[in-house]
Amino acid sequence: MTHVLDGVRRLVRRTLWDKVPRDHRESAAALRRRQRVTVAFVVVGAVLLGLSLRIEPGNVWFYAATLGLAVVWTVGAFASGPLHLGRTLYGEQPGPRPVLVPAAYALVLVLVFALGALVVRQVPWLNDQVQHVLDHADQGSVPLLAVITAINGVAEELFFRGALYAATPRYPVVVTTLAYTATTVATGNPMLVVAALLLGALVGLERRATGGIQAPIITHVVWSVTMLVVLPALFG
Repeated sequence: MTHVLDGVRRLVRRTLWDKVPRDHRESAAALRRRQRVTVAFVVVGAVLLGLSLRIEPGNVWFYAATLGLAVVWTVGAFASGPLHLGRTLYGEQPGPRPVLVPAAYALVLVLVFALGALVVRQVPWLNDQVQHVLDHADQGSVPLLAVITAINGVAEELFFRGALYAATPRYPVVVTTLAYTATTVATGNPMLVVAALLLGALVGLERRATGGIQAPIITHVVWSVTMLVVLPALFG
């Protein structure tokens, strides 16, 4: 058991803390440009996110607004400058692209949220907040919603852990996590804000360790699509 725990600790340290050697430096002018672009798109995205979750469940405009939000994040990400996929740390050198470990982290986070849901559903006000989000799944097309959820997961990571992270020279994990959480405040749903804070911190650490967006994208997409299945089962 001790050897297993030591192995887990080494894995966590290698994938969430120790940074892969990389050289992604930008000129001062390129950094300033990236910062201006990301600030503008954060504001636009936050407004559109708030509007999308105020649309009645089942309304076709919900899907249009959500896809529009994905377009905003994606355009903002690529307009800001170059993005990088990142690699895992192998010894002291960059190793392969991260795939399995980010997916495993997503499932661990699902478990954390599932356990939390058992508490949340006992509190009427918090239960109502979750039900408001789930109404879109209950009254809409679940397969279509799953596709849109995955697309938005990719788009959000392109922007927040791609463009915004690269635009933040100091404390990028903290800044991108808080920015991601702040945009979710526009939804008016405190449960989504908490989810954004926890998810943002995890994928921010992945971005820091791997030097790119592939690990955050995998974790975000696996987590969000799995939660789309798990939450209705817990709150149904």
